[in-house]
Amino acid sequence: MGTTFGLCFLALLLFSPVAFSKHCNPQDKKVLLQFKKELNNPYVLASWKPDTDCCEWYCVECDPKTHRINSLTIFSSVPNTNLSGQIPPSVGDLPYLETLEFHKFPKLTGPIQPTIAKLTNLKFLRIDWTNISGPVPSFLGRLTNLTYINLSFNNLTGSIPGSLSQLPNLGALFLSRNHLTGSIPPSLGSLKNDDFYLDLSHNKLSGPIPVSFGNAKFTKIDLSRNSLTGDASVLFGPNKTEQTVDLSRNQLSFDLSNIKFPPSIIYLDLNHNKLYGKLPQGLTALELQLFNVSYNRLCGQIPVGGRLQSNDVYSYFHNKCLCGSPLPPCT
Repeated sequence: MGTTFGLCFLALLLFSPVAFSKHCNPQDKKVLLQFKKELNNPYVLASWKPDTDCCEWYCVECDPKTHRINSLTIFSSVPNTNLSGQIPPSVGDLPYLETLEFHKFPKLTGPIQPTIAKLTNLKFLRIDWTNISGPVPSFLGRLTNLTYINLSFNNLTGSIPGSLSQLPNLGALFLSRNHLTGSIPPSLGSLKNDDFYLDLSHNKLSGPIPVSFGNAKFTKIDLSRNSLTGDASVLFGPNKTEQTVDLSRNQLSFDLSNIKFPPSIIYLDLNHNKLYGKLPQGLTALELQLFNVSYNRLCGQIPVGGRLQSNDVYSYFHNKCLCGSPLPPCT
């Protein structure tokens, strides 16, 4: 009887909230409770209760050995969530944080919190589909463990800081659908990742595509819907590695005739620019799943072969004098 009672008591102790709470670092828990308060106690953080283990809270992950918080991923699929206010300054007091995400919170406002500069272990930063504003902070260039930055679908303004090129492990930079201005920093061409994703689309960027991009190894590059000018041929060549290139809806102007495209490319969108010359024969060797050169100044017969004739007329129309299938025959 006594043994049975003792085992039951031990089980109750082991599975009680008090016992579980010992797994959570007390300082991390204190910071998170302050973090919740600064966000006006939103429903998405309802599981954050003082008498429970913070490693078991929704949106939180801890290192299984140290029990220090290393991931904070706060996201919502409900547009009218009650999470509001600015990113709490206390987020900078989670020194072991490697992942930080705020996703789809339209009432999240203010700048990217300066205290994020203290998160020297941060690898993954995603703050998208919010109403944060202000600049892309240059201090991100000091967080040298960053491999992924996504600040898309916000209200960020100003120029892209060249300090981002100081991130030796960066493999993806997404800054699309903001209000960024100025030119693309040439220093971004010095990023050394062999599988780099760059998306700067739907901004107000101007000036040329940096010549230094000829040395970069992009897997995907999307510069569409800006006001970029000049020559983009630096992005192409038989030894390049791009799979997706979208330069559509800019003011780029260069001769397409002798461009050699990388054999890896499957998505090429150049519509609504000022490209001239003719379509190069090498396009017939590509396995293009999407190809669009409409609204340019191209001339000559569309090369026969590959997938070029499987596109509809909308991939080619509104050029100076392109002809041949799927457009009307050349005369």
